[in-house]
This record gives sequence, C-alpha cells and structure tokens, in this order.
Amino acid sequence: MSNKDEFISEFLDSDTIDALKKLLESNTSYEESVDKIALAFGAKKDFSKMDNDSVNKLVVSFKNNLTLLIQKTWVEKSDIALKDQLLYKLGQLLSNNDSKWADNYNLFREIIDQAVYLMFGQSTNSPDFAEYSIRIDPEFGIFWWYISSLPQKTDWSEEKLKLAMMLGMFFLANY
Repeated sequence: MSNKDEFISEFLDSDTIDALKKLLESNTSYEESVDKIALAFGAKKDFSKMDNDSVNKLVVSFKNNLTLLIQKTWVEKSDIALKDQLLYKLGQLLSNNDSKWADNYNLFREIIDQAVYLMFGQSTNSPDFAEYSIRIDPEFGIFWWYISSLPQKTDWSEEKLKLAMMLGMFFLANY
C-alpha cells in the first residue's frame, strides 16, 4: 500500500481503494470497480450502466456546475486570463455530438487540473496537497485522490475512458 493509499484509508474502505487499483490496471471487467468508486461519490448503483440520455444530462450538469464554480472563484488579477481560458475549454469539452471520449480525455484532465488550481492556488503543486484537500473537505479530497490517480496519458478503450471521465464529472456535477 502506497503512502497515498494509507492516508486515504482513513476516509475510504479498502474495497473502494482496491476498486481504483482494478480500474487503473484492468482492460476488461472494470465496470464493478467504476460502480464502487461511484458509490463513494454518492452515485446510485449501476453507475456504469447509465443510458445515453443520463450520460448527456450528466455532461450538461457537469459543465453547468463547473462553470458556476469557476465563475464564482475569486482569483488574482494574474489568473483572470486563465479563468477565461478555462471557461472556453469547458465549453469545448464534448461539445460535438460526434465527439469521442478518448479525444477529450486530455482536455478533461487539463480542465480539472486548472479548475482545482484556480480554487486552491499554488498549493495544488505541493506534494502534500492530497492530504491538505482531504483534511479541509473529505469529499473533495476523495475526488482529488481519484483524479490524481488517473494517468496523464492512456491507451484505454473508449468505454473505459468514458466511465473514468464520467466519475469525475459526476462528482463535480454534484459538488
């Protein structure tokens, strides 16, 4: 168990921690892992079996809630351009109905990283940020544990990328 896993075990059960490991390592049979992580984020059972209408509603809710969060975040003058860029990028994420999740994964990661940077500033670059975030807001800290565990680049299937991104979207749509 890594130091990060030891720390998170104060806030999550071992089944959920193991579910993330299985999601990251498995190319098949990851739906059960997605569902366990989703439960930790407050989702209902069978998150991985969401129909297309529900997925589309989730994407819209994610964009709307993150837009509000970004707009309401006070930033230094030097970060106003970043805030504007972030709102633009958020509008571009999965904006085309033909958009593939795999084509949007890097943009999704960039948006999340920049949004968290706007909310917390330079502390996001600290190795202690995960611990800090979970101490001030355990729900957000669990979300950050999840997001920071995702690989920067991956060759995952379209479906696995979709589910991985949907987990992050679900949390932020309801934050």
